[in-house]
Amino acid sequence: MRIAIRFFRSIMVTLSAATLLFGCAETPVSGPGPELKSTDHFGYQVAVPLLTTNAGSEVGVSTNAHLLSVRLYPAVFVPGPSGQMIPNSDLVTTQVLPGAQRQVVYTLSPDAVFSDGTHVTCTDFLLAYKAGAYPELFGSHMPVMDQVERLNCLPGAKQFTAVFKPGQGGRWRELFGPGTVLPSHAVARKVNMDATQFVEALESDDPTEMEPIARVWREGFNLANYDPEMQVSFGPFRIDGVGDSGEVTLVRNDYYYGDQAALDTVVVWPSTADSGKLVDEGALRVGDIHEADPAWVDLNTEGSPYTIETRVGELTDTLRLEESGAWAMPEYRQALAKCIDRNAVAAASSAVSGVDVPAVGVHVVDHFDPLARQLADIVDPHIAPDFQAASLAQATELRVGYSAPNERKAAMVEAMRVSCEPAGIAIIDATEEGKTLADVGGYGIGEWGEQTIEDGSIDAFLGAVDPLTEYSTAEPRSSELEDLRAAEEELWAELSRIPLAAQPRSFIVDRHVGNVVVYTGTAGIGWNMDRWQVANEEPTSEPD
Repeated sequence: MRIAIRFFRSIMVTLSAATLLFGCAETPVSGPGPELKSTDHFGYQVAVPLLTTNAGSEVGVSTNAHLLSVRLYPAVFVPGPSGQMIPNSDLVTTQVLPGAQRQVVYTLSPDAVFSDGTHVTCTDFLLAYKAGAYPELFGSHMPVMDQVERLNCLPGAKQFTAVFKPGQGGRWRELFGPGTVLPSHAVARKVNMDATQFVEALESDDPTEMEPIARVWREGFNLANYDPEMQVSFGPFRIDGVGDSGEVTLVRNDYYYGDQAALDTVVVWPSTADSGKLVDEGALRVGDIHEADPAWVDLNTEGSPYTIETRVGELTDTLRLEESGAWAMPEYRQALAKCIDRNAVAAASSAVSGVDVPAVGVHVVDHFDPLARQLADIVDPHIAPDFQAASLAQATELRVGYSAPNERKAAMVEAMRVSCEPAGIAIIDATEEGKTLADVGGYGIGEWGEQTIEDGSIDAFLGAVDPLTEYSTAEPRSSELEDLRAAEEELWAELSRIPLAAQPRSFIVDRHVGNVVVYTGTAGIGWNMDRWQVANEEPTSEPD
């Protein structure tokens, strides 16, 4: 089954990249008055291709779909710019029940509805939970869902309870993150089920019953085949359309139950759009960009409205290794980790991005978390290259892929190739037009629900990881240090992910746009895009 998923994803990535490279769109945007082009509206460019709004899918995680989905499908806890988790009380309130086994009661706002007027209910959250609990079937990547034992939900109810496995639930605030709770009623409509039938199918835990649901969940939110009946939102924005260059037009969601968005329209541009052309047309107002000093804008030009801010990001660029095949063997993974010179990889990333980032070896917490220092005795022995130990895997080949195009990641793979060559490990950049986690070898579900082994077109995926959602372990608090240390040791023993370096981040912002707050987590600078405002003075990149 995952072979079919991978084939579909590869075709989609190829077609999307080919389409987007033609430059900025002249796509008309519908509405009253004269017909407007996409470039006539407020523009926000992101540093990734825009392939899906499903941030819980393998493709969504690989392309950081959270950047687009954060204000379409808001999280239960909204990530703030200082790393805090802000309760989204407009949507839901939570209560942790006392007891040895953690339980959290979620009560949804009676006013919370989707942009088609349908109420947000526990069924939407049940779908997210089941998708995360069955990654091989759904093609999902939501590791923290593994902490949940069950979710008690009555069809259409506004209250539900998440019951966690004994000793689990430390990262419960990371559940139901941005872009992971999707409209279950839209999925149910596609598979011809009513609400009761839909919940029964999900709670059956029968792969054959859930497969039609999984397929729609996985593919129905793809932007290449934009379906307005599927893409209904419960955030302050909704999607109005997708343009010829892959740009996604967001408009104010009149059904939103919280404060209305300050801007009525935001056009989100993919990384493959021509940034220089967007600047020339006055369409780029905020951007999450690849480099600190882009050639396509001159900040010193008289009248330029732009500033650029750079940060060492919260996320960790990480290799995620295949779950089946040679690189699923711990001894080969250990050998690979021993040949990688993380300092060289970090230097390559820094050189291309223009942002100096450190090498990173810690898994379970953010690299800048003070707790990382208390894990150093576990992490540090694994950092320095050891080519003799790495030679255990000599004469092997590791095919690495990443979301493309990305010059920085290409340089990182090249640095790994050079550092591992003396150990006899051949690292090959197999990205071509772009890869996702769906292209990595692993396990799948067969026609009768049996587990199958699926070959991938790559052995490892290089992408940014949020440690708080990637690893299903204890809460990052000093009181949980013993459990965090145990988890770090276990992760270095199994080594399904190899941390490499901090992710560099650069942002371009028009000075006339207010309330823009830099954030380097998965939601990016657009975490509060509904609060962005434009001053009366019209910005220009031309001299006065």
